Amino acid sequence: MNTPKARRSQLLSTYGVGGLFPSESTSFMIAGLHEWNVDRAEHIAEPRLARALGVTELKAPPAGGKRDVPVIRYPYTQVCPKCRRIGALSQLSNDKNEAKCKACKVDLSPFRLMGACRNGHVSEFPVYWWLHKGQQDKIRGHEHEMKLNVLGRTSSLGDLILECTCGVDSRSLDGAIGAGSLSDFGKCSGLRPWLGLETNEECDQYPRAVQRGASNVWFPAVRSSISIPPYSEALAKFVDKHWEMVKDPAAVIPPVLAGLAAMSKGRFTADQINGEIERRRGEEDDDEEVSEAKLRADEYKALVEGRDDEGIDSDFVCLRRDVPDGFESLISDVRKVTRLREVRALQGFTRLDGAPDPSGPAQKLCALAPTHLHWLPAIEVIGEGVFLAFRREALEEWAGGDFAQKRLRALQKAADRAALDYGRPQAPVDIIKVAIHTLSHIIIDQLSLDAGYPAAALRERLFVNDKVAGLLVYTASSDSAGSLGGVASMAETEHLGTALSEGLQRLSWCSSDPVCIESAGSGADGLNLAACHACVLAPETSCEMNNSFLDRAVLFGTHDEGCEDAGLFSELVEKAS
Repeated sequence: MNTPKARRSQLLSTYGVGGLFPSESTSFMIAGLHEWNVDRAEHIAEPRLARALGVTELKAPPAGGKRDVPVIRYPYTQVCPKCRRIGALSQLSNDKNEAKCKACKVDLSPFRLMGACRNGHVSEFPVYWWLHKGQQDKIRGHEHEMKLNVLGRTSSLGDLILECTCGVDSRSLDGAIGAGSLSDFGKCSGLRPWLGLETNEECDQYPRAVQRGASNVWFPAVRSSISIPPYSEALAKFVDKHWEMVKDPAAVIPPVLAGLAAMSKGRFTADQINGEIERRRGEEDDDEEVSEAKLRADEYKALVEGRDDEGIDSDFVCLRRDVPDGFESLISDVRKVTRLREVRALQGFTRLDGAPDPSGPAQKLCALAPTHLHWLPAIEVIGEGVFLAFRREALEEWAGGDFAQKRLRALQKAADRAALDYGRPQAPVDIIKVAIHTLSHIIIDQLSLDAGYPAAALRERLFVNDKVAGLLVYTASSDSAGSLGGVASMAETEHLGTALSEGLQRLSWCSSDPVCIESAGSGADGLNLAACHACVLAPETSCEMNNSFLDRAVLFGTHDEGCEDAGLFSELVEKAS
């Protein structure tokens, strides 16, 4: 068997711990962090994010060697494509480590279905019980050799027919996927195979059948932060790399400082290193919780203050630019971010339901290891972007209007209903954040046209609380589309003004109007209003809120009487037309 391969970024976003990794004709599940070869994992310096996640270190997934990231075969139920027998690997193969049919000598294929519950547990699809349910009186003999026949008419589950040598009637898999389809077979067994065989836990959920390649089998919960001064400077990163050595005050003696200075190859003196150690220690002694709100507040402050280019060692360069004409009433600051570094860390994952918003109420995530570890996997992305800060008082004045409040009530009702359905705590919807979020998607769409970047290579970062409002659109790709300078160049006043005007003018109308603008609920769980794939929905990699809480009408108004000019940008769009 060839060793399955994945990029480091995929181990956070696509095939992380507990997720399924397809490889040739089989399927694997990524094992927990306790099984990873941590000795080959490179250190990633971002102490703010590490503290926020309750760990002391972030590390890049190990790469370059075999079994750096172990996997297990999953699902265990296999099908022979030749003789069509279906069963556990131990039944069909002579070797539990090799998925090859002992009768036909061909490679086995993993079964199409598996079970999963909202608490993150997984299980094998109950093939035997699905076929034999209600047919116990028809069973003849004790042997049960099951087969999975394919009618070949379509690719639907109704064309997959189960049969058994015991004499029961054959049965298709039609109806296997859906709420309650497995409720007759008992509650979830609490299996967590990615953590080991002895890690079962109590579970009160009923499993649901899902296709093993479906997108809802694994949702990563990724937290990220932008490196800001002083953490973005070379000295801070150097000290962070050796922090375990010097965090104890008794260990910081002149020979140690001299040794660190020598290791820096003359870039830093012993006094500079000692000063950074003292600063870092004071920060570590601070008991203040580093929440998502605190991370964003610090980043917003750094972006507004700006930072000149002081050499290639800095990962944060943020230059002031003028606000374009006509937008001064809403936009207070524009920044050209020519260099930034984002660190993304995998905190956990969920199944069936999307990962929670980091800024929302805390929710339970599936564990990445049987016990709490001192590190989490992370990657870093170097890029550039455009930052806009908005006048909070102008936004609050608009948000207090009747039109904005009407849209807010509709979204709040949908959010409360979704929270109730999924058993989550209710959270208030911020209509200002909805407006800034929708504008962010418009900017992403426009930059993909003007700057020549694919929309999936751009990403948003929202800074909205009761005091400030801002957005950062930046390159989110670590390949050649990451730092070519095209996005940052759009922050120049003449380019930004044109881009904003064109984007707002173009998306004030949707090819799906009037259906889109009159929508009373769209998207997953109805958490969008006027938003569709023809206007403001963005690639999943670009949106930090899973394409939820979007409403084009809050920017442009609706066709209802008295609402034509009630949007946040209605007046600007009318002047431009």
